[in-house]
Amino acid sequence: MVIRECEGGGTAYAPETVDENFLPAGEVTIRVEYSSANYKDALALDPRGGVARGYPLVPGIDLAGEVVASDSPDFAPGDRVLAHGYDIGTGRHGGYAEWTRVPAEQVVALGDLSARDAMALGTAGFTAAMSVQALLSRGLTPDSGPVLVTGASGGVGGVAVDLLAAAGFEVVASTGKPQATELLTGLGAARVIGRLPEDPDAKIRPMGKQQWAAAVDCVGGTTLAYVLSTIDYGGAVAASGLTGGAALPTTVLPFILRGISLLGIDSVQLDIASRRALWVRLGTDLRPQHLSDVISEVAAVDTPAVLDDIRGGRHTGRAVVRVAGGF
Repeated sequence: MVIRECEGGGTAYAPETVDENFLPAGEVTIRVEYSSANYKDALALDPRGGVARGYPLVPGIDLAGEVVASDSPDFAPGDRVLAHGYDIGTGRHGGYAEWTRVPAEQVVALGDLSARDAMALGTAGFTAAMSVQALLSRGLTPDSGPVLVTGASGGVGGVAVDLLAAAGFEVVASTGKPQATELLTGLGAARVIGRLPEDPDAKIRPMGKQQWAAAVDCVGGTTLAYVLSTIDYGGAVAASGLTGGAALPTTVLPFILRGISLLGIDSVQLDIASRRALWVRLGTDLRPQHLSDVISEVAAVDTPAVLDDIRGGRHTGRAVVRVAGGF
């Protein structure tokens, strides 16, 4: 699937047959089996989305499959691998292609995960795992109190609910989609609530009633400001989302009067050693318990409709993209 700019403006997105010269530079050539559909992939379709560095571009910020050729001593033909982050699907061709080429320093061994399960996680699941790991590393335990997850019906939020519940936490899931309640309780949420704040036009007080030991925020904007105002003394918020906006309408008061920590989570430029180590955990002790409950599968050729739903906020859970045989 290739995105090309149109002469009159905008882009066209359609399947193409190209030769090997179309592949980007890199030491590891991969036959892609699965990718995933993400908000960032949807933004890549729009020149105004601020994601694509240029066109033509094969989107797909995640990919998993089999090595078919390698100039790196770290990988050999037949190895099962995945890759995501860095400039994949934004500055170099990504996972919505039967073949791609990736620098060896961006490749991760699949380990105990199948290609499909790895892409059910993808960047979203990896970001959720980074968020949970960041909170755990600060000493958060189930005895600390309830943990809030905002944007819980999305890809990051759903996996975060799953991971936290599996670790024994009382998870409160916040979502603007009432139809996702059954899904979220199935993932382990003790309680499902609506969007925060309840009144989207209300002025956010820098310090409100303390309600949560910690939070995973996938929304940003006024939601993040509200969450910061309601975290217990000494608590922390792992923040990775900005669908609610990049502005943060709060003050320094939650930080200096309650000792709150705001932990920024970035899965794009994370160093490869840390990335590989966390993927090992995602295949073992941090493996989500309910992956099959949050995923749907779509053929690569059918991604336009799914990406449109994701950008419009109409999609729930994770969409796995079948690349092999998906054109």
